[in-house]
Amino acid sequence: MNRRNAIRYSLGAGLVGLSFPSWSTDTAQKSRFRIGACDWSIGPAGDSNSFAMAKKIGLDGVQVSLNTKADYEHLRRPDVLQAHKEAARQAGVDFSGLAIGLLNEIPYKSDPRTEAWVQDSIDVAKSLGVKNILLAFFSNNDLKNDSKGTKVAIERLKAVAPKAEKAGIVLGIESWLSAPEHLAILEAVGSPAVKVYYDVCNSSVMGYDIFKEIRDLGKDQICEFHLKENGYLLGKGKVDLMKVRQALDDIDYSGWLQLEGAVPPGKPMLESYIENNKTVRSLFV
Repeated sequence: MNRRNAIRYSLGAGLVGLSFPSWSTDTAQKSRFRIGACDWSIGPAGDSNSFAMAKKIGLDGVQVSLNTKADYEHLRRPDVLQAHKEAARQAGVDFSGLAIGLLNEIPYKSDPRTEAWVQDSIDVAKSLGVKNILLAFFSNNDLKNDSKGTKVAIERLKAVAPKAEKAGIVLGIESWLSAPEHLAILEAVGSPAVKVYYDVCNSSVMGYDIFKEIRDLGKDQICEFHLKENGYLLGKGKVDLMKVRQALDDIDYSGWLQLEGAVPPGKPMLESYIENNKTVRSLFV
């Protein structure tokens, strides 16, 4: 890290506790990084009220859920999609991304219904003006040590990749896999429309050297990032955000940083996320 960056990081860390001015859309769009949050972290998944909440927090955008356990269609229905667009417009908050978290319960690696979800998510993403779709591979959809499931996922990603390429949309794999395991899948799929959705907390939990992984994968293989902690505020837990920033500088990443989790036990979500937003903005400027 050069002297200029060192000074910037130290100043940023010292600014965490200060009050911040409101973050205008114009300012955000000129910034190298934009800060969003998952709708399931700041409210119930799929709730259009997440945009108003994001406005209170001072976020630039919301990563929205394609569907939920209670509503498999959700944003695939024109009326619901339009209602979300209106909620975002009224709040003055952007769509920062699209995610299919329901794949954790109804696995892409085995359930044929999910193929239509991923296909349709490309149309939804294009309508919302977002470039990245998070495909969740946890719980029932975990690929770790599952060669059969991985093979199915690869074949399904191969089938949908041409549509994503044509639309200019990237499908991001978020999982428990290591960087080499992710790279093996990307190489097997062989499409620039399939990349890694990198969660710094999940990879830390697995014991991976996240800073090396970020550099090894690089911006050509990572579509987007989750900044997350389990049971801690961002910057107060196990993930060294200053070193994350250095790694992002090294790979020249710019784009959305999505906040997830990071609410300590007993601390209100809104209060936690106002602090999380300040912390991230002080370091990722």
